[in-house]
Amino acid sequence: MVLGELVVVAAQSVRANLFRSILTMLGIIIGVASVITMLAVGAGARGAVDQQIEALGAGLLSIRPGQVFRMGVAESSQNLTTTDVAALEHDATTLRAVVPERSGNEQVKAGNQNRNLRIVGITADFAAVQDYKVDAGRVFAVADDNAKRAYAVLGAKVPPMFDETADSMVGRTIYIRGLAFEVVGVLKEKGSTGFRNVDEQLWLPLGTARYRLFGSDTLDLISVKPWRGVDMQQAIVDVERVLRREHHLLPGQDNDFSIQDPRQFLDFQQTAANIFAYLLASIASVSLVVGGIGIMNIMLVTVTERTREIGIRMALGATRRSILAQFVIEAMMLCLIGGALGVLFGLGVAKLLTAVAGWQATVSLAAIGMAFGFSAAVGLFFGLWPARKAARMDPIAALRYE
Repeated sequence: MVLGELVVVAAQSVRANLFRSILTMLGIIIGVASVITMLAVGAGARGAVDQQIEALGAGLLSIRPGQVFRMGVAESSQNLTTTDVAALEHDATTLRAVVPERSGNEQVKAGNQNRNLRIVGITADFAAVQDYKVDAGRVFAVADDNAKRAYAVLGAKVPPMFDETADSMVGRTIYIRGLAFEVVGVLKEKGSTGFRNVDEQLWLPLGTARYRLFGSDTLDLISVKPWRGVDMQQAIVDVERVLRREHHLLPGQDNDFSIQDPRQFLDFQQTAANIFAYLLASIASVSLVVGGIGIMNIMLVTVTERTREIGIRMALGATRRSILAQFVIEAMMLCLIGGALGVLFGLGVAKLLTAVAGWQATVSLAAIGMAFGFSAAVGLFFGLWPARKAARMDPIAALRYE
């Protein structure tokens, strides 16, 4: 019996016992759908981490103020200052850009509406270094910073807070602590970075923020970007060398500042997300194994029910190999049909999670292929024993079976 005939016979057998076939496939459908959903959620988590890495800016290091601890007690604190920025720009050989920041929350008034927003004083090259894109208008220039002009650049979600669009906000006057600032630009949406959404803040020239709002040259953060090809660890050592000298720290003394590579924390987060996704997918694949056991049980029942039919086929010249192939193909057909329905069900669940729960669930072709391949392997593995039982029957005993 040729392969095409075997497939037709297997399809006829599945159709003849349709309800039983559907119940048999249920374990495979649930298992494949669970695997697809879990891998989709894991892929979405990885995508979210990638977006956070992109939002942080490629290859940036963050320098923050720290404290000196002696026997677990904080003795003093050291603020980063504009002097540290000048030292890094002049003496650090591995850095391409140094971007200081000073921030705080203030009431912002536009028209007759007030909103409490995060205000960031920053240098003019922040958009290029931190990979921000302009949606409307422009970012302030170095000359604006040097002249301490009252300019402001808004995050993407700030105009809607005041019932405005990005284009309509450009050129408008907003008020911070009663001081007037002209909006010169609105940035494109960038997304959250950790617990902070940068789209809900606004930026001022650092000189303007220092002298008109904060009244100090202390800084909350210094972002530095090494030259392309420079190892991050080498850049950290270079920054540490310059700042320890500026802060007059003796050998053996702890740093009174911290240097962080934000991508390290996100890499850990991504690794944890991957492990969690594959763990859930492994647990979900148990449903496939259970479904495979169900298929084996049903196929054993089917072989028993069709004993006389098997005897007739053998009497008419069917070989043991063709009998074996017939029942293996039937088991694999049940698994593949169940796998296809499971993939559709998994896609639906992933889209539902995205629409209702707001999860980022991304279904890849690799996940679909893996689910299909696993379901086919389950059909082959669990269908082989019943098929061998059918192929090893004695034709005479099979013909006598009632």
